[in-house]
Amino acid sequence: MPIEDDPQQRDLSELPSTKASVAIVILAAGKSSRMGRGGKHKLLAEFDGVPLVRRSALTALGSDAASVIVVTGHRRLEIEAALSELPVTLVDNPDYADGMASSLIAGVLSKRADGADGILVMLADMPGISTVHINALISTFRNAGGEAVVRAVSGGKPGNPVVLPHSLDHAVLRLEGDVGARDIITTSGLSVLDVDIGDAAHLDVDTPDDLLAAGGAMKS
Repeated sequence: MPIEDDPQQRDLSELPSTKASVAIVILAAGKSSRMGRGGKHKLLAEFDGVPLVRRSALTALGSDAASVIVVTGHRRLEIEAALSELPVTLVDNPDYADGMASSLIAGVLSKRADGADGILVMLADMPGISTVHINALISTFRNAGGEAVVRAVSGGKPGNPVVLPHSLDHAVLRLEGDVGARDIITTSGLSVLDVDIGDAAHLDVDTPDDLLAAGGAMKS
């Protein structure tokens, strides 16, 4: 059952919250290499007529986050065009081919992320993520005083998005290669709070079959 229709999950996003601020960093710089030949880009695939990257940005913009940053790289101009007229901060990562770490670092270093109590790291290729999911994560982070890691899970299995407190920024800046924040989370020494958002925590669209199964249509 989607979280939007689950009263117990909806209550999570309505918990009393502190004033801890959260900036969302959407990672949208990858090469979409598993989409096969033909140069098709999964983030330009359409869901209900909307490019996936734009859908993800709209989901983030509808949340309680203070700002939304989108890190671009591969086919940057097309991704930026898909985001036209949205109030997001665009950050170009010229080193995107080095892996996910470089994009995460670019987002954390963005001026719009500077000063935020936490960074919610969101992958642009997860069509099941909703604004309710994001608000549940943000609310949990605020209720922890902005001092805990908060991660989406499904049935106890860690997934995405993840909220990282400002205190972990320096650890993020030391990342290298095609890695995310998983190792930082396990070694941080901070409390890790899990928010079960169901299957959406693991639903990404790396291949054409994934995309079709999730309800998308490949355009370019």
